[in-house]
Amino acid sequence: MSRMEGKMFNCEKELTLSVIGGKWKMLILWHLGKEGTKRFGELKALMPGITQRMLVNQLRELEEDLIVERKVYPVVPPKVEYSLTEQGQSLMPILDSMYKWGKDYMDIINRNSEDRRESIK
Repeated sequence: MSRMEGKMFNCEKELTLSVIGGKWKMLILWHLGKEGTKRFGELKALMPGITQRMLVNQLRELEEDLIVERKVYPVVPPKVEYSLTEQGQSLMPILDSMYKWGKDYMDIINRNSEDRRESIK
């Protein structure tokens, strides 16, 4: 059963945010999209502060939503790799735009903060 089955969305934007929203999902997608296939431990190391349980939950949700693919290799010890599906790859232009917007916005905030400090002197 899909996570989205039975849910009602007022618009497509709400659905998109449901898939990629949250503190960690966009970071997971960013790393997989920019750096390629990763093992669980590699992803965890890239995101200080995420718990193992949270990473497992976020990856499962992204897998259920057909955004991330999980590939299990039949070896001992177990080897599992995560990568973006074609649908997941289609999110990268959106994440790139969000990155650019955030970077530009941070520059504006920093400039305004510097201007305020200068005006106080």
